[in-house]
Amino acid sequence: MHNDARTMLEKIVRDEWLQARAVLGLFAANSADHDDLLVYADDERKTSIERLCHLRQQRAKPEGQPQNCLADFVAPAESGLADFVGAFAVTAGIGIDERVAQFEKAHDDYNAILLKALADRLAEALAERMHERVRKEFWGYAPDENLANEQLIAEQYRGIRPAPGYPACPDHTEKQALWELIEPNRNAGIEITDSYAMMPASSVSGWYFSHPKSQYFGTGKIQRDQVEDYAERKKLDKRVVERWLAPVLGYDT
Repeated sequence: MHNDARTMLEKIVRDEWLQARAVLGLFAANSADHDDLLVYADDERKTSIERLCHLRQQRAKPEGQPQNCLADFVAPAESGLADFVGAFAVTAGIGIDERVAQFEKAHDDYNAILLKALADRLAEALAERMHERVRKEFWGYAPDENLANEQLIAEQYRGIRPAPGYPACPDHTEKQALWELIEPNRNAGIEITDSYAMMPASSVSGWYFSHPKSQYFGTGKIQRDQVEDYAERKKLDKRVVERWLAPVLGYDT
């Protein structure tokens, strides 16, 4: 690390320029209707409190390779298996706005950029650390995990933490369900805007899946039939859905 960066890190920690906070929840859940997840109020699984809607890949693949959907990584309700899904939100950006504004007012762009970049990296590091604790402690599906740093970087652990708005679940509006489940605004000081951007900006949120075969993937371009089905499942106008899914649409609206 550059000496200036090391000094900045030490001063930030000493002066409490930023705070790191995290909130997570583990919920009884099952997949339903192929592409959705039902999140239940409790382990009795009689009442669902959220329906998480997901998209399935629609791309040419070699025979025998599935078109992935995140719902595939949770046991179907009809299987009778008691499965779970997790939700999380972490931030390392609380308190930096005032300091960044001071730097910018003093025309100190270097330290303003450095502070924001540091907060971003710390948020990602906290997300990784919390995922590790979920695997080994809170959910505990991999209690004996003992991976070297290189293996952790290569994501050679079991389970994934995909985020709404990213390739496997490109719809940012699914953050609304996440916020309703674990209330990051109340529990971690993380708000979402009308466009579903997180504030502070140095924040990470997403879902936890534990299935041994769970993997990251991109939906790729999706077609009109799936968009219409997705809009019906979300109970939204198709034009609204098309606007949110514009980057992954495989057709001209």
